[in-house]
Amino acid sequence: MATIPNATSGAPKSIDDLKQLLRDDVKVKVAGIDVDGVLRGKFMSKDKFLSAASAQGFGFCSVIFGWDMHDTVYTKELGISNRQNGYSDLVAVIDLSTFRRIPWENNVPFFLVSFLNPETSAPICADPRGILRKVSDDAAARGMTCVAGVEFEYFNFKETPESAAEKKFTRLQPLTPGMHGYSLLRTQLNQDYFHALFDESLKFGIDIEGHHTETGPGVLETALAYTSALRMADNAILYKFLAKSIGLKHGVLPSFMAKPWSNLPGCSGHIHVSLKDGEGRNAFAISDVDSQHGRTDAAFEDTKYLSQDAEYFLAGVLDGLPDVMPMFVPTINGYKRLVGGEAFWAPNSVTYGYDSRAASVRIISPPSVPPSATRLEIRVPGADMNPYFAMSAIFQLGMRGIRKQLKLTTPPISTYQSDPARKKEVVVLPCSLEEATKVMMRPDSIAREVFGDDFVDHFGGTRQHEVKLWNEAVTNWEVERYLELA
Repeated sequence: MATIPNATSGAPKSIDDLKQLLRDDVKVKVAGIDVDGVLRGKFMSKDKFLSAASAQGFGFCSVIFGWDMHDTVYTKELGISNRQNGYSDLVAVIDLSTFRRIPWENNVPFFLVSFLNPETSAPICADPRGILRKVSDDAAARGMTCVAGVEFEYFNFKETPESAAEKKFTRLQPLTPGMHGYSLLRTQLNQDYFHALFDESLKFGIDIEGHHTETGPGVLETALAYTSALRMADNAILYKFLAKSIGLKHGVLPSFMAKPWSNLPGCSGHIHVSLKDGEGRNAFAISDVDSQHGRTDAAFEDTKYLSQDAEYFLAGVLDGLPDVMPMFVPTINGYKRLVGGEAFWAPNSVTYGYDSRAASVRIISPPSVPPSATRLEIRVPGADMNPYFAMSAIFQLGMRGIRKQLKLTTPPISTYQSDPARKKEVVVLPCSLEEATKVMMRPDSIAREVFGDDFVDHFGGTRQHEVKLWNEAVTNWEVERYLELA
């Protein structure tokens, strides 16, 4: 079967290859991913690393699944890591196919790991890489390969972690002033940093398709090249790591926060997806002959250039979208980005449409692109997403649509835009993390159907923790509004 490989260039295929690869090294860097999309890792001596690779894993403290992104232990005990089990070790399995060298750290070798339950040797329910791997394997069993691309928008500040903390994260200085999308001038300012992001990415095994300024003070957008879904998620999470690392060297603090400014557009994390069939062809595309006029059996005009499987996939994504929102928008702040809706091209409803940036799912197909480039762009996630969970949700819902041959039940967004009276038909997505988590965790949610109770209860519990912290917080807005006049 023709597939798009996950492995990086030069990745070892055996322990002997690995030993040869590391012959001149003394240490290795390894990392896994927690539920918030934060890399958690360490350096290992070469001998310890080789021993772990040969033994199919090493012990890694489970607390990374028992605390939040600021290392605060969850107030609600969750199943993977808790006081009762003493925050015992998980098994971290080294994925040799993820080999890279970190060019800005003296070319130290680097590998990603996945986490297994030490008692069952099965992937733990909330391991981001394990979940996406299962989705990809399930698709492969049906003769399909999941492929994807990611676009990140992110603010950049002339700050350091120390200066931002001293300012209490207020009055941060943007890297450049003004609104300058696609500017050829703004990239000449701080150009060493701008070009290093691109150049170091290539050395780090992350191919980039586009890299430019986006509208907003100090905002950049970087589009990562299409590849297999698991490799894409790895590239996406590692691009954030790279940007933050390169930023430290240039006195720049990049932020993938979804909405750092209330009066400016937020930062998206758009995901482009499609499927490859057993021959390596785009399974979303109709034939070159049909692409001249489109499918006559398409549900709506906007889908006539999609294959039948692509239409089922689209229907599956739309059907389950409200139930997986925390996997797309996992933070309190992320929902602030969606408040503007179509006005900020940050859709907050169950909509789709041909080449529509106002829709939650944008159909990209002929005649604007050749059939081989046919794909869906999921525009709901912000840059703060965990790409493993977001892609897992998309492909699980889409493959469910194909299995059940789900039909599109609503017209494209152009119908509602041309007939405002029909807008009441549109299903609005949850508008807060608290609401979204409740929808996801209800007994009959589609999230439980496709991901199982263990994952939903664990991940949902981590989001309830986030909501609890938010509900207990007193913000500057509250103090400014109520201190004197209340």
